[in-house]
Amino acid sequence: MAHRFHAALAARDWSAIHVLLADDAQWTWPGDNTISGTASGADAVIDRARKLASYGLKFELLHILVSRDNMALSLHNTAQQGDRLLDEYVAIVCRLKNGKITEIETFLSDIDGMNAFFI
Repeated sequence: MAHRFHAALAARDWSAIHVLLADDAQWTWPGDNTISGTASGADAVIDRARKLASYGLKFELLHILVSRDNMALSLHNTAQQGDRLLDEYVAIVCRLKNGKITEIETFLSDIDGMNAFFI
């Protein structure tokens, strides 16, 4: 499922991501920018993914980590918007239930850099 989530995100395949999500899925981002906060519901999670992609992010998969019930993706995200650069490491922790993603929490290596990029 982690490979499918990453592949769909990188390909901007919103319908493929939607299939992986529970209807009441949530995605939480730290910081104080246009991406920060919690997106609630599968459609809001897809909107969050679209917004990320609209900034030209490249999502390089470094590692997939799994627990008994959940998964995490270790990513290196990069992008450029004019003179603003994004170059950070991200962990996306996904909680799963009944074969669906119910909660996504994003951990960032550089919250200040994320805040400066997503203005």
